[in-house]
Amino acid sequence: MKLDITTYMDKFLDKELVKKYSSRKMDVFQKLDTADMNGWLAPDVSFVDDILKVRDRVRSQSSCLVVIGIGGSFLGSCALYSMFTPYFKEQDFKVIFAGTTLSSSYMSELLEYLETVDFSINVISKSGTTMETSLTYSAIKKVMEKKYSREDIKERIIITTDPVKGNLRREVEEEGYSSFVIPDNIGGRYSLLTAAHLFPLSFCLDIKELIEGYFEGIKRRDDAFSYAVIRRSMFDQGKVVENFVTYENNFYYYMEWLKQLFGETEGKNGVGVFPVSMIHTRDLHSLGQFIQEGNKIIYETFFRIKKMKSCDIDGKDLHDMNLLVEDSVISAHVSGGVPCIVLELDEVSPRTLGEVSAFFFLVAAFSGYLFDVDPFNQPGVEVYKSEVRSRL
Repeated sequence: MKLDITTYMDKFLDKELVKKYSSRKMDVFQKLDTADMNGWLAPDVSFVDDILKVRDRVRSQSSCLVVIGIGGSFLGSCALYSMFTPYFKEQDFKVIFAGTTLSSSYMSELLEYLETVDFSINVISKSGTTMETSLTYSAIKKVMEKKYSREDIKERIIITTDPVKGNLRREVEEEGYSSFVIPDNIGGRYSLLTAAHLFPLSFCLDIKELIEGYFEGIKRRDDAFSYAVIRRSMFDQGKVVENFVTYENNFYYYMEWLKQLFGETEGKNGVGVFPVSMIHTRDLHSLGQFIQEGNKIIYETFFRIKKMKSCDIDGKDLHDMNLLVEDSVISAHVSGGVPCIVLELDEVSPRTLGEVSAFFFLVAAFSGYLFDVDPFNQPGVEVYKSEVRSRL
């Protein structure tokens, strides 16, 4: 992973702002090191072999795993699952991510589909009370009860939740389901190296390589802080939107994961950079005009992948052409007054994505502290939940 925060950014930066926020480095580092919710800095991954054993059991008796979760309980694993699953090749085993919608048409089709296949489920909720998760679990469990015996169900339900309390933990104790935990000192959006994500991901990638890369990325404090300083400085200069840009379609959910990470971390007390994303070249033909000549409230972070599978068209490698277009777009946008950051990855591998994901955790936490907000809570999310509960 290589981060370029100078080539296309320096001329746009207010050096006094950069100096002001850079001076807070030691204070910000200390706040992170003493935070109650910093367990993701050195997560315990001693449970990995247990995950692999349960994975093998699920594979032996099912053709798909339904992962039931929302927000931080699903986006990280969905992002990497999408990235490491072939676009078109049929898979012997598939992972379905459910519990993310209250759409009746989606739920009806999902339940009809599950009646036709052998499946297991992984329910993920730290509190055990998340509305979408609870409703989806209830509906799918009814399908299970029609298809399987109680003993079969016991083998097919895996629950990931709080280690000691909550509805799901009680159910584990009563029914004897396999279970994993989400530690008390790791919040949902920072939980990539917990079983909430590692268990679903074990079906599509080498989670030990992901973990190795993650621990490399968590060392990149200085780079992450420099990036956070730029984000904070851009905000003060009226650049209140960060556009994450990818040139690979299978990065779609990774962009969604980044939007949650930064949106929930910073968006408090009337501050925070608003995260958006684009997939090029597609979105150059829809939103490219606005970026080039529209309201200058945006700066961009481009993902640049050096090596991809080759595809020769008329004697030209398509990935080389993709990179040429990306470089051209960056130059064009900079000429139009849009500051750009470039994050280059050597390749798309579990190790590389582990590294860059840990790096973004650091960036988000540091940015939160530079905005003088708590990077690990999300009190605003509770407002709509309270409104829903009162109406129900």
